[in-house]
Amino acid sequence: TLPSVMSRTYLSWSLGELGRLPEAAVRAEEGLQIAERVGEPFSRIAAYTALGSLRRRKGDLDEAIPILERARALCQEANIVPWLPITAAELGYAYALRRRFGEALPLLEQGTERFTGFFKALWIGWLGESYLLAGRMDDAARVGRQALELSRNRKERGYEAWALRLLGETAAQRDPPDAETAEVHYHQALTLAEELGMRPLMAHCHLGLGKLYRRTGDRAKTGEHLTIARAMYREMDMGFYLTQAETV
Repeated sequence: TLPSVMSRTYLSWSLGELGRLPEAAVRAEEGLQIAERVGEPFSRIAAYTALGSLRRRKGDLDEAIPILERARALCQEANIVPWLPITAAELGYAYALRRRFGEALPLLEQGTERFTGFFKALWIGWLGESYLLAGRMDDAARVGRQALELSRNRKERGYEAWALRLLGETAAQRDPPDAETAEVHYHQALTLAEELGMRPLMAHCHLGLGKLYRRTGDRAKTGEHLTIARAMYREMDMGFYLTQAETV
């Protein structure tokens, strides 16, 4: 594959985690231009995946899904085996966020089962979030604990932060909410995210805390966390999530 494309793919993913989304977009689009010009399949798959992943992170799902479907199709056509689970997980998570669970869950389950590498804890978390969106609370909690254990065993602190946020979401969305557990997990995730500079995750934690405190009747903390979440989403141009924060 082309180092110039792969370096841009990983750089785009890393910038996305930090909330530097315009820079991430530039690198992803540069990678795709290079890959298309050369025509090498492995590089094209990586470039499409990077760009689709960025669109998904922003919440631009109508743009993300066709790009990720293209990456998935190219991967199958060229039989690029190492990227089959990667494209499956990315596309499955985008489908889940669009609530297309019949398509999402088999892809995510396939991705997590067949892959043992460095994305595994993250993808297990995506599977758990998909279960949560589908209303499968117990499955979400079970998978969230798996993601947390694996990320801690591997010392993958960024993925640990995402797993903690998932466990916070799962506890917060129970009826009635397990407020104490949710609050602990959200704050643990937020502490790690702040230390690592993971601004999209920080915003998601503030949104989750705002929703939690609204359910428990703490108006002051509700306003505090929702104000922060809205400001961060606005700064990062994450309109999909800003709309959610504004309608709480």
